[in-house]
Amino acid sequence: MKVLAAMSGGVDSAVAAARAVEAGHDVTGIHLALSRNPASYRSGARGCCTIEDSNDARRAADVIGIPFYVWDLSERFHVDVVEDFMDEYAAGRTPNPCLRCNEKIKFAAVLDRALGLGFEAVATGHYAVLRTGPDGLIEMHRAIDHGKDQSYVLGVLDQAQLARSLFPLGDSTKAEVRAEAAARGLLVADKPDSHDICFVADGDNAGWLREKLGDRAPNHGGQIVDDASGEVLGEHAGTYGFTIGQRKGLRIGTPAPDGRPRFVLDIEPVSGTVRVGPHERLAVTGLRGIRPRWCGTVPAQLAGPGVGVQLRAHGAEHRAVVTVQDDAVAIELLDPAYGIAPGQAAVIYDGTRVVGSATIAATERADA
Repeated sequence: MKVLAAMSGGVDSAVAAARAVEAGHDVTGIHLALSRNPASYRSGARGCCTIEDSNDARRAADVIGIPFYVWDLSERFHVDVVEDFMDEYAAGRTPNPCLRCNEKIKFAAVLDRALGLGFEAVATGHYAVLRTGPDGLIEMHRAIDHGKDQSYVLGVLDQAQLARSLFPLGDSTKAEVRAEAAARGLLVADKPDSHDICFVADGDNAGWLREKLGDRAPNHGGQIVDDASGEVLGEHAGTYGFTIGQRKGLRIGTPAPDGRPRFVLDIEPVSGTVRVGPHERLAVTGLRGIRPRWCGTVPAQLAGPGVGVQLRAHGAEHRAVVTVQDDAVAIELLDPAYGIAPGQAAVIYDGTRVVGSATIAATERADA
């Protein structure tokens, strides 16, 4: 099979490309240039769009013995990922740009171009397992290494995309992948994993948004208010600098009467108000999801001991009852989740199988 291997410059994608070759596929490696000025994005080999990463990917392709090209998708990435990130924070929501990148870039723009060029599939270094189900559809399951499992950020993939995807690392642990990379002579064997958001150069989301949003920001300041008493506790420089569940960086001088810390409970971009309160007020027992994406057949309802939702990339799975209502999803959490914000993704599982995902539009608090 003619396979395009997306090579980020890290150890995982390098070993995935090597395994695709070893499996007998005709493999070509590509690196995605996601910024016209890579130095403006994360540096120090912590992201996936730096000059260092491009060079590392090229060297790995040379060792593996496959052709290698760089594809410039910077404009598409800026519109579909970076602009979306800014718009969501400006609206008081908390997006997941990595999930959006997988949906719009790696498994839409890249796959479309690959198919147009005659490739039959795209291989990546994501940790997930693909299997053929009893109904003949391609199922996506959690990786063997649950500590590295990336099925959450792949929950946006539909059946057509899964049928054209290869995840060669799903049955391996990270330690095994690093050892294999070293044995293959790949210089990225000990390269640190990427962290945080690749296009925020120093990891300071609030500072980056302050600089980039400019006049598009819904406000440039407002009040931090105690949700129960209405007391004004402090001022802030813009609601886009906060996310629900946040504790650090509130800069509120007066302690709560009970001495307990306060957390962000609500963000109101129009009024510029950030409401804070105790941790128990963050407990969420219900979710409404919009824009669902299904990996296979659309379910009517999912319930039972194996059904759950994951609400953060590295968060725990919560037992749930999921009901599909046309283009929306109602999720009842059987055990409460804390600090869940609109804009995040709810990825639905039945056992280890990924059923689909939805963007959280609203939450129902336990004390409502």
